[in-house]
Amino acid sequence: MTFRMGVNLGDVIADGETIYGDGVNIAARLESMADPDSVCISDDVYRQVNGRVHAQFANLGNQKLKNIEQPIRVWRWPASNGVKLHKNLAVALELPNKPSVAVLAFTNMSDDPEQEHFSDGISEDIITALSKLSKLFVVARNSTFTYKGRSIDIRQIGREQGVRYVLEGSVRRGGNRVRITAQLIDAVTGHHLWAQRYDRPMTDVFELQDEITREVTSALQIELTEGERARLWASGTKNLEAWEAAIQTPELLESHRRDDVLPARRLAERALELDENYAVAWAMLGWSYWNEAFNGWTDNPDAALKLALDALERANSIDDTNPDTLALLAFLHLSLRKYDEALAFAERAMLLGPNHCFAAGVAANVALYTNRPHDMVPLLHRAMRLCPSCPAWYVGDLAHAYLLMDRHGDAIATANESIKIDHDYIYTYYVLAVAQVELGDSEAAHAASRNILRIDPKWRVSTFAKTQPFKDEQLLLRFIQGFRGAGLPE
Repeated sequence: MTFRMGVNLGDVIADGETIYGDGVNIAARLESMADPDSVCISDDVYRQVNGRVHAQFANLGNQKLKNIEQPIRVWRWPASNGVKLHKNLAVALELPNKPSVAVLAFTNMSDDPEQEHFSDGISEDIITALSKLSKLFVVARNSTFTYKGRSIDIRQIGREQGVRYVLEGSVRRGGNRVRITAQLIDAVTGHHLWAQRYDRPMTDVFELQDEITREVTSALQIELTEGERARLWASGTKNLEAWEAAIQTPELLESHRRDDVLPARRLAERALELDENYAVAWAMLGWSYWNEAFNGWTDNPDAALKLALDALERANSIDDTNPDTLALLAFLHLSLRKYDEALAFAERAMLLGPNHCFAAGVAANVALYTNRPHDMVPLLHRAMRLCPSCPAWYVGDLAHAYLLMDRHGDAIATANESIKIDHDYIYTYYVLAVAQVELGDSEAAHAASRNILRIDPKWRVSTFAKTQPFKDEQLLLRFIQGFRGAGLPE
């Protein structure tokens, strides 16, 4: 069992077996702030124990506690800020209780650097296929691709990603042929479990991906259910040019930047010109329209949401087992204020994508906009474990969760971790602006506002209010008041 504790020093009123008073109330609020296996103490307690116990406490700053008139300075032990990231690489991640694998970006051995996206696409499709298997733990692409162009010992990669096995390889594309090497390595012992070379016509590239995936599952002795087997070998397209266009879209859309939306849309449209039944391309097209509506980057968000819905429903009609499409449908139904449907799509995405960090992250977003911050934390920790080198938005959402819990110190510390990953992820600065206003630090709040306007000079409070689908009007009002307090334009 794991416990959390709050400790305060103050007067207590006893009435038979019942105790009450501010001393008790503050201790109860401190307990709710603590993470599992941690202790939060008030400043009064800290002054009594500091220097007298062998423990380091983290200063969480002044915190506004529910039903407590004056802010209370809070300290936490252990002193870590609760952000379970991969940054401290000296600490090995615990191995899962099932076979675990990290698929590295296959090295582009072609003379043409422009073929980089082709070799990346080979790796991504293998990751996507393996991540559908419930009996396997697979690290996300965002994490494993951080090793591109670096020479690192496989054992170190295993430790940093918390996996037992690593799949690496290379791709050489020349003329109408493709040569692929692949090897599965035990990251603990350094021994090869399986290795193979392939020299095939380009027309066989999709069959090659399936063959490598089959060999990996066989080497790891993974038994597939009938449903998993059907989903694993389901083909998205047989058109190589369409595939090459579609595989370039996620990286653009994951940037959360206005200027990347149109290029991503053009790639998705190009893929659909070549294969109108390509489900992934329809999903990417829908994602581009949703991005515009959700972020207020269009003058007609309702029309953009309609286009997004049409595209994503088309994708789902072609393949209703794709976790990406289901997660994006969850995002979309949030924007449509259909919260039950959003939750259902998010849960189905996690069911069909047990290793799908994006699905867990989207489920956390659904919890954010329906004001369930305590549900967000385990979902985001799950996403981060599947993607140890995680994108900024997972950490930014964790900062949002802490803000909604009124854990301002944790919210600020976590937001700063998110900024280290991506200095231009705008939603992180939302947390900093609101948290600092609520703590009374006007200078820090205005600094966050300047960053919001640096990233998006057209940003307005009114646009945020129209586009952000908070179910709880009071929560939306809390953000609006924080933004106004931080000096952001109406």
